[in-house]
Amino acid sequence: MKPRAAVILILNDKIALIERHRSGRHYFVFPGGKIQPAESPAEAAQREIMEELGLQVKIGRLVAEVWYQGSPQYYFLAERTGGQFGHGDGTEMGSQPDSEKGSYQAVWLRLDDLHKYQVLPKLVTDFVWKSHHSRWPEQPLIEKDRPPDEPT
Repeated sequence: MKPRAAVILILNDKIALIERHRSGRHYFVFPGGKIQPAESPAEAAQREIMEELGLQVKIGRLVAEVWYQGSPQYYFLAERTGGQFGHGDGTEMGSQPDSEKGSYQAVWLRLDDLHKYQVLPKLVTDFVWKSHHSRWPEQPLIEKDRPPDEPT
């Protein structure tokens, strides 16, 4: 896996996610993607959110750094500053469930319903739910060398 950056965007007790249908599986992931060469994790997160959600965001602090197969995944809090939700222009956003990449759809899920769905990675999902319902920790969650629980 390559380094990845993602955003945790919460608005009115709902969280922005990407709903995926791929290879007969149905699950949700945090919006984000691969970090390009010469791009910081925060810059990648900002770019990916425009591509996947159609939103401009202000990237906040890093709240989680989770390593899978030797590569980091960075999760940032973000604040919406503009754009129209669901109008991402990334090439993957128009794909069909039966395509090689599967389908991608921007959705809002109620935070209280997070555990009713398969939202990956589960470690980050649990952390987001707990932090939102109590308080975000001062220091980011750092977890190294976790086995993947998500489709690649």
